[in-house]
Amino acid sequence: MNQKTTEKDFDIIIIGAGPAGLSFACSLANQNLKTLIVERSPISTINNPKADGRETALTHNSLKILKKMGVWDLIDESKVSPLKQAKVFDGDSESLLNFDTKKSKIDALGYLVPNNLIRLALFKKASKLENLTIINDLSVDDINTNTSVSSITLSNGQIINSKLIVAADSRFSEIRRKMGIPSMMKDFSKVMIITRVSHEKPHDHTALECFNYGHTLALLPLNGDISSVVLTVPTDQADEMLEMDEEKFCEMASDGFGGKLGQMKQIGQRFSYPLVGVYAQKFISTRFALIGDAAVGMHPVTAHGFNLGLRGQDILSNSIIKAIKAGSDIGSSIVLKEFENKQIHLSRIMYFGTNGVVSLFTNDAAASKQIRRLVLKFANRFPPVKSLITKHLTESKKSNLIPF
Repeated sequence: MNQKTTEKDFDIIIIGAGPAGLSFACSLANQNLKTLIVERSPISTINNPKADGRETALTHNSLKILKKMGVWDLIDESKVSPLKQAKVFDGDSESLLNFDTKKSKIDALGYLVPNNLIRLALFKKASKLENLTIINDLSVDDINTNTSVSSITLSNGQIINSKLIVAADSRFSEIRRKMGIPSMMKDFSKVMIITRVSHEKPHDHTALECFNYGHTLALLPLNGDISSVVLTVPTDQADEMLEMDEEKFCEMASDGFGGKLGQMKQIGQRFSYPLVGVYAQKFISTRFALIGDAAVGMHPVTAHGFNLGLRGQDILSNSIIKAIKAGSDIGSSIVLKEFENKQIHLSRIMYFGTNGVVSLFTNDAAASKQIRRLVLKFANRFPPVKSLITKHLTESKKSNLIPF
């Protein structure tokens, strides 16, 4: 990997060195493509990413992709926590939906990994790629594409050409806007607050999701008697929760989980993230594609954000590899349209379905409460439905009934 360039021509330019951008570069590692990643942040943000409180719940399919890229073995195994069971509660009612691995052939529903460790592993892999150049502290001032070539103008005035430009610069993508691609944005008017806690009683590697009235409380089990607590509240209550003293905050969290884990103690700082969903109205243009959150930014309730981004870049890289083997143009409309069709098929129902779930389970109207209690009871008491949901959430087996 190089960190400077005077080159004017590349095969692929990737804008953004987040998980999606780095994953895409790693997926093309063996294709002898000259690839450039442009990242506006300093190199320290990607070669030494700081803990940000977020835990990524990797599905079985994501695990396969990371192994295929040679990234999984670069993650510290002691930091990976298997998720054996998940329970969903609705407020103070007895409604419960329970997922586990007892009647399946999988050893875990998924695997919890700190977000920064995934990013670090991706950078370690990318840094070993001879045909990859990463430049930092520069932004893209302009972007131009036509049927023959695509190009970017960097903030230092340098112009670089390529066969294909791929934007992976977050759900608030400036490059998407520069390309004139509109997006549907959903502001949930909520803030997610995350911190790590220790607790008296074991969690048995069971995740808890409590849709309490006025807020949502989740617990993600980590190794040892430690968990990540995720509190989602209306934006106007976020400052109060962030400023609340540790003892009171932990008491509130423990009560929210019905005391199942005993007394809690905060062992990490609190982080906050506003919740905004994004869905680009198209994923491609001439010699241009969107991946990761720049294409689809998910609400975290189903834990599919990173997993969807990983699958999206895998689809694009597979289309490009197919074109290379056929001796075709990697930036052609045929290649990009194949990617877009598969990405739409993968993401559309997932994105809007997730937003529907969020709307139903965070609406405190009496009718909504009744409906979600019926939904939970039906799903929990009808094994085929629960099995279908489990396969979707874990991506352990493709279902013909749910096309994503």
